[in-house]
Amino acid sequence: MAWRGCSRLGAQLRRGPGWPQVLGRRRIVSCIDPSTGLTEEQKEFQKVAFDFAAKEMAPHMAEWDEKEIFPVETMRKAAQLGFGGIYVKPDVGGSGLSRLDTSVIFEALSTGCTSTTAYLSIHNMCAWMIDTFGNEEQRHKFCPSLCSMEKLASYCLTEPGSGSDAASLITSAKRKGDTYVLNGSKAFISGGGDTDVYVVMCRTGGSGPKGISCLVLEKGTPGLSFGKKERKVGWNSQPTRAVIFEDCAVPVANRLGAEGQGFGIAMKGLNGGRINIASCSLGAAHASVLLAQDHLTIRKQFGESLASNQYLRFRLAEMATRLVAARLMVRNAAQALQEEREDAIALCAMAKLFATDECFTICNQALQMHGGYGYLKDYAVQQFMRDIRVHQILEGTNEVMRMIVARSLLQE
Repeated sequence: MAWRGCSRLGAQLRRGPGWPQVLGRRRIVSCIDPSTGLTEEQKEFQKVAFDFAAKEMAPHMAEWDEKEIFPVETMRKAAQLGFGGIYVKPDVGGSGLSRLDTSVIFEALSTGCTSTTAYLSIHNMCAWMIDTFGNEEQRHKFCPSLCSMEKLASYCLTEPGSGSDAASLITSAKRKGDTYVLNGSKAFISGGGDTDVYVVMCRTGGSGPKGISCLVLEKGTPGLSFGKKERKVGWNSQPTRAVIFEDCAVPVANRLGAEGQGFGIAMKGLNGGRINIASCSLGAAHASVLLAQDHLTIRKQFGESLASNQYLRFRLAEMATRLVAARLMVRNAAQALQEEREDAIALCAMAKLFATDECFTICNQALQMHGGYGYLKDYAVQQFMRDIRVHQILEGTNEVMRMIVARSLLQE
């Protein structure tokens, strides 16, 4: 992509080949080193993810955003490295890694393109749900092609009338012999219309969470259609559409678990999804700190570099501190989820709340440090800020995360 240079400074700081070079400096030991505390094996696949982000994602990040390109072939290259089913079992093509390993990978990939990595995290969540709650026939039918990303997946929970109140969903599935007849619609579905497999929460019983089941639909099912492609502030490298069901006939054999278990399956998927999206926020914040560090060093005002300004030095230090604190919280929650600890749900909510809030603050402050340059689309910092704003909303809003933590503390 051709970049417009605003000045000599702009040529030094704009994206294009410059941002991957900044990204490559991750190997310099510093107080924000994301490899701190990792095993040698974890450092190896972190390096693979960082290298992929720098070479295959960062050079295209701006173009994918501007032209709203869904980079399927790049994601399939990521899948060749094992990133299509990171925490899916190996017998169906997954990498069989832990939740902590997954967090490390998504953080690294997100430095190359947060929007694309966020979709990868949703795809991985869907593959894990089928792997974990599906029977052997379902696992072997769906998971291999999802892990290779030959087929792509979407998670369908939110509806036009049920966002945070997910248990009030009204999409219905009426059983008729060996099929369910599905009617209703889902809103804000990542990948909707471009993906192949839809993991859908629907009502097969009475009101409330116990009446919800989980069905897997395939693209091309008669009666399955999609709304217009939404125009978004960020996350432009992945399409978002409504998913519409009109008398869709879905085999009972495509139900994950028993009738009435769908809401529990959806929530267990989201516990990991919250760690994943928080990890994507970490990557964006880490990249933004590096960009701010570079800008302060290069940019001069009042006869000296911005790095000489004590106020800006203090703000940079605060950004670094917030980043490391958020990373530690996310990794602690990932470990708790892997160990299936009793406090894992609350810790995942805490991590999602803290990391997405703090990382947005970091990206926004990095933009402010760039001054007017930060508001130009020639500079990567504004895209990181735009792409992670939605992380405070999806996978459960941060207001809902506070509710989860409070319920845990009050033992309700």
